[in-house]
Amino acid sequence: MSQVIAEALANLLTVENLIFVNIGIFVGILFGAIPGMNGNLAITVLLPFTFQMGTVPALLMLTAIFFGANFGGSISSVLINTPGTNAAAATLIDGYPMCQKGQPRRALDMALVASTFGGLFSALCLLFFAPQISKVAIKFGSPEYFALALFGLSVIASVSGKSLVKGLISGGLGILLATVGIDSVSGLTRFTFGNLRLYNGIKMLAVLLGVYAVSQMIGRINRTESVVASELKETDKNDRITKEDLKNTFSTMLKSSAIGAFIGAIPGTGGGIASFIAYNEAKRCAKPGEAFGEGEIKGVAAPESANNGATAATLIPLLTLGIPGDVVAATLLGAFTMHGLVVGPKLFANSGPIVYAVLIGCVISQIIMFLQGKYLLKLFVRITHVPQDLLTAILVVICCAGAFAIGNSELDVYIMLLFGAVAYFMQKVEFPPVPIVLGMVLGPTAESNLRNSLVMSGGSWSIFVKRPICLAFIILTFVLIVLLKKGDEKQRKATSRFMKNEEEGKSE
Repeated sequence: MSQVIAEALANLLTVENLIFVNIGIFVGILFGAIPGMNGNLAITVLLPFTFQMGTVPALLMLTAIFFGANFGGSISSVLINTPGTNAAAATLIDGYPMCQKGQPRRALDMALVASTFGGLFSALCLLFFAPQISKVAIKFGSPEYFALALFGLSVIASVSGKSLVKGLISGGLGILLATVGIDSVSGLTRFTFGNLRLYNGIKMLAVLLGVYAVSQMIGRINRTESVVASELKETDKNDRITKEDLKNTFSTMLKSSAIGAFIGAIPGTGGGIASFIAYNEAKRCAKPGEAFGEGEIKGVAAPESANNGATAATLIPLLTLGIPGDVVAATLLGAFTMHGLVVGPKLFANSGPIVYAVLIGCVISQIIMFLQGKYLLKLFVRITHVPQDLLTAILVVICCAGAFAIGNSELDVYIMLLFGAVAYFMQKVEFPPVPIVLGMVLGPTAESNLRNSLVMSGGSWSIFVKRPICLAFIILTFVLIVLLKKGDEKQRKATSRFMKNEEEGKSE
């Protein structure tokens, strides 16, 4: 183990890697701070340009984007009452009132400290727990891998919106797209229609760019209105975070970070859910005089430490079991695969030095995020003033260049544009596009291991109920789907009640 750590540190501690971590944090904060954009979009847009990079710097930059975007979302939440990312939705409840009271810098400083605290907590959990889980999971065979992939596909239930059926249809489309090309088992071609360029299959990255980036750009073309953020003023010397603030919020940050790490490690959840749960817990434990919803600083500390506490933790099921914890983790799953790493139980055994370099890099990323947030905050605030139509045009050009760079083929550009349009119209009719990507990522794993399992059992499906781990994962799959749907129903009811109360309050 000591030799692996030594090799990991040698791979990590280079000037090149530190530069790319800084670039990733910077880009992530920028994308997170701009409403309508997010870290997943940034990762998807920049992914094609990492093919010419080494594996370690590429993965360090992409994961750093993920971490930076979560903090960036708090900037627009505090300044313009609009969350830059879904995970920052709870931050605006108290962050924006603090801004209205003339304390925008204090709110943003608290968000930065809480984000760094939660991020470090989460990164350390990833570093220490992921290798231990992989030691247990390395004993899996084909039947266990199939049950695991099936469990991963159940994440579709959490991203299906109002209709599970529509989510399953989208996921089925993703699995169908993954079958295009030469079958790895039989060697026969499937769904190529005589086109030689489809023999290698549809490039997952082209679909990723279409679903996550182009569809958003199409939607932004019709709504390019700009909002003006509040400026950070130097005149108010009291608009700073104090040692007393840090002392009062420490226990809240610790508890919220633990909540975020726990929820982030559960597939199908993510920082958005963690932030609201942590906020509710902080509000439940409020002391006399703490007015949550009116500019309480703990109302910023709790959701920010929770949503950043969930970031690295979402990589735990991804790296150890091959199950993406949320949508961003699903994109990172594609990134790991494209850089030659097979995520799952054997990842630590086969690619130990590379993986540990990335895990330790996650800890370093949090420190760099704090330094950038501290010294470049004014720059990030100014980014919210950039015209939305200009950003949209630039991103479309970058996406087209990235799609062409996949294989130097215009076919990939056409595929990207096609699925961008498809995803846009799917959203219009409330078909979630995200399951398409999950289906493409996990579908081949489920198919190959299902076929291998049936060969092992002589065609008998009983192999999946005779093996305890398989049976446990199958049961967990059904339980997770039921719990997620019940949770979605409760969340929709709570949201409707919240909106109703807001409307009644405005009318009064």
